[in-house]
Amino acid sequence: SLSHTHTHSPSTAALQCLKRKKMYEAQADQLANQQLRIHDQKIMLEGAKATTETVAAMRSGAQAMKNLQKETNIDDVDKTMEEITEQTENLRQINDALGQPVGFAAEIDEDDLDAELQELEAEELDRQLMEPAVPPSSAKAQEEEFSGLDLPTVPTGGMTAAATKTEEDELAALEAEMAL
Repeated sequence: SLSHTHTHSPSTAALQCLKRKKMYEAQADQLANQQLRIHDQKIMLEGAKATTETVAAMRSGAQAMKNLQKETNIDDVDKTMEEITEQTENLRQINDALGQPVGFAAEIDEDDLDAELQELEAEELDRQLMEPAVPPSSAKAQEEEFSGLDLPTVPTGGMTAAATKTEEDELAALEAEMAL
């Protein structure tokens, strides 16, 4: 037999090292991919569990609603609403009866009262229209406002009989002159 002698040169050792490195890298990639698949499955399982719990909660809620509706049917609700309406109407009638005037107040005619009120309002309006217009500020306020000025005083009383007579005389003289 021929003997094969393998000489281990530094380049051969380096090649083997590179091969091992590539093998380890491939194995690391394979493990990373497996971890990723496991992580994906975990997320899918958690989602499925949440969906199952949601459906179970909804089913439970639907059953609870169904049980509550068995206790209350639409006929009972209608009957209860009719009773409430009837009791409300009874209470309104009682309040109306209690609010009705009795004795002297029952004998007063509302139309007569309205007519009398309108008459009084009309009289008050007539009285206000017949009063002389009063300036918005009082004489006292005007005195204070112009107190620093040297102005003549304004008479505040009515006209005297003599002043009225003088005006009438002047008016008569003027008419006589115009008649010429």
